[in-house]
Amino acid sequence: MTGSRPAGALTLSLLGGGARVAVGVLWMIEGFLKYRAGFGAADIELVAQSTEGNPRVPWFFEPLGSVMGTAPALFGVVMPALEVVLGVLLVAGSLTRIAAFVSIGTLMLYWSADQLIAQYPAMVVLSAVVLLLPGSGRFGMDGWFRARRSRATGRRPG
Repeated sequence: MTGSRPAGALTLSLLGGGARVAVGVLWMIEGFLKYRAGFGAADIELVAQSTEGNPRVPWFFEPLGSVMGTAPALFGVVMPALEVVLGVLLVAGSLTRIAAFVSIGTLMLYWSADQLIAQYPAMVVLSAVVLLLPGSGRFGMDGWFRARRSRATGRRPG
């Protein structure tokens, strides 16, 4: 009976790791596509304008939409950079749970702005899997740092 517990933990770590890498690759693709397409201030202005008076945009997005409209050049640089950074962190398995949480928040922000792209729901599910399975970073930088710290303190990694 004791042999099944490590196998189950390994299975969950592999499942979480697969979801982590998949959503990370999707984020990198999103960010690089924006860079390649010349995404910038005009795109952010378009998003901000499209949210004004849009009945599908919830009330809580209005303050952010106004900020986006006043600093479109900043958001035009920050959003693709955020997407690439999220992708790199998730693929590398570094700050895994934080990156998964920010991933879900970013996708909900996009969804709130009525910017729903076909892969966003799948990315939310993959990010949720990463967030819910604590071993998602086991085969990444998080796992490596945890094992290294455990060796340094003489404890078994957990």
